[in-house]
Amino acid sequence: MTMISEPDVPAIELGHRETVPGKPSRARMIGVIAVGAVLVTAVNVTAAVYLYRGVDDLRTMEARLGELGQFEQRIGARIDTVNNGFQSRFEALDRQLQANFGQINGNVARLEQGQPVAASEPALGAPEPAITDNTTVADASAADQGANAGDGQPSFKRKVAPPGPNPSYQRIQQPDGKVYYKKIN
Repeated sequence: MTMISEPDVPAIELGHRETVPGKPSRARMIGVIAVGAVLVTAVNVTAAVYLYRGVDDLRTMEARLGELGQFEQRIGARIDTVNNGFQSRFEALDRQLQANFGQINGNVARLEQGQPVAASEPALGAPEPAITDNTTVADASAADQGANAGDGQPSFKRKVAPPGPNPSYQRIQQPDGKVYYKKIN
């Protein structure tokens, strides 16, 4: 390799450099890169901590949701038990009403034939309170006191309704299990 040298040009010293205005120095560039790396590392560490906490909270919620499923099954079983109890009570009441309707229809049929209805037949349902027209509780209690004179037991006289047309009822059971009664004249 050949070197061309000009004697008039001063020699360049390699150890000493002048900085150009507007161009950062090498030390400053390394410092900026180091600060940027520290900031990125701090953001990554913070994100990792929050991610770990979020995952931990998610695991806790999944465990609680698993318990909620078991709780739901227990509540469902109890509701089914209560529903079965109510259904059996409604069925018993339905049978009792059917029996009462049958007894009433039988009594009405006997009355229509002119036969007296036996007063000694036991009532299947609970006794109903007496119905009186244009009386108050005070009037009824005064009448009871006069009639029982020291007995202490109220006596109710039942007003008998005049026989009317024989209404009959049709039992309608829907596919979902609901039972309705429709009055047929």
